[in-house]
Amino acid sequence: MVNEDMIRAALKNVVDPEIGLNVVDLGLIYGVDVANEGKSININMTLTTPACPAGPEIISQAKQEVTSLRSVYPEIEDIKINLVWTPFWNPSLMSEDAKAELGYF
Repeated sequence: MVNEDMIRAALKNVVDPEIGLNVVDLGLIYGVDVANEGKSININMTLTTPACPAGPEIISQAKQEVTSLRSVYPEIEDIKINLVWTPFWNPSLMSEDAKAELGYF
């Protein structure tokens, strides 16, 4: 059965084109819920800003990456990406690797 770690690994393939880092390390993934014996996946994510011009592309790529898991986990039926703004994203949410990459200390 698919689990949160597998979904987060797939989401690491989604790169913010303006920043050049993946959405997981940027801290844009607020929550992953696998329910109904792996049939339903709900992802709460945000963007670095509500005016992010790459937002639709990032969300589309996130859905595509998680959908690609169906080739290994055909039980996945429903994938929802929920765009949330609370809490508002800030650089402190980034992984230590992302902070180092961007020179944020």
